[in-house]
Amino acid sequence: MSEEIPNVFWQDRPTFVTGATGLVGGWLIRRLLAAGAQVVCLVRDWVPQCELVRSGLLKAVASVRGDIRDQALLERTLGEYEIDTVFHLAAQTIVPIANRNPVSTFEANIQGTWALLDASRRSPSIKQIVVASSDKAYGDQERLPYDEQMPLQGRHPYDVSKSCADLIAQSYATTYRLPVVITRCGNFFGGGDLNWNRIVPGTIRSVLRGQRPVIRSDGQFVRDYFYVEDGADVYLLLAEQLAKNPSLGGQAFNFSNEMPITVLGLIELILGLMDSRLQPDIRHQASNEIYSQHLNAARARQVLGWRPSFSLDQGLERTIDWYRDFLGAGA
Repeated sequence: MSEEIPNVFWQDRPTFVTGATGLVGGWLIRRLLAAGAQVVCLVRDWVPQCELVRSGLLKAVASVRGDIRDQALLERTLGEYEIDTVFHLAAQTIVPIANRNPVSTFEANIQGTWALLDASRRSPSIKQIVVASSDKAYGDQERLPYDEQMPLQGRHPYDVSKSCADLIAQSYATTYRLPVVITRCGNFFGGGDLNWNRIVPGTIRSVLRGQRPVIRSDGQFVRDYFYVEDGADVYLLLAEQLAKNPSLGGQAFNFSNEMPITVLGLIELILGLMDSRLQPDIRHQASNEIYSQHLNAARARQVLGWRPSFSLDQGLERTIDWYRDFLGAGA
């Protein structure tokens, strides 16, 4: 992505980011600040080790403390800060937690989405909204890879929450002409992910500690893995493109490096990059998860001129370096 275009577009632009303490949020805010945006973040929990706090970026943004479900707070924030562009990343993103605690996941992911979109509908300054959906919104499909024409048919709690949020975003675009565009990305990975039960950070931490990496499933689940710096660039690109072409409103785009891999294959790749001979501990404990899913990103390439900047190996190398530094394991 050109440095010139975002710097001009984002200079002094009032921009609201939900999910600021999450993996993608921290990298997105770094990009926005570098481009000159005036960033306002919604922060629910204080997470001192998250990238937003640890990097010192929190000192460079306006921080609003509160919950994504609080529509009155959202309306006040959008109005008082005269927000122009919104990135909605806030969500409960862990599948096993959704299986154990479906209601809190539904509240955060579904109610949080309608609260933000309805607050945006009432704010005349809003010009672009980018909503984070997920490949999980498609649910289980007979045909792979998933493309944007497929129905959204989640069945398990997390998948359902993303299907619903995605459809709600489309409804606000269609009914109220709200300028919303939707991302459906593969599984994000990268430095700053502190959810250690996720396969990439959990595996890297285990190897750095000399422990066998744990696989909850049988290791044969197939997924896309999408590097977080590419993800942050995607959000900037979509907002810029929506500003240039309002007809993109209500549309969804898949983003993926289109290199599906099994969980076991991913772990073996990480072990190789870390020169480790540890053997995975395969536990066969996963339940209520789709066995195989991956995305077709042809539409993003054709309509947006997008392509990833990092291969899977390059993203993993940068991620390993980040965790070596974070966990104090040396270079």
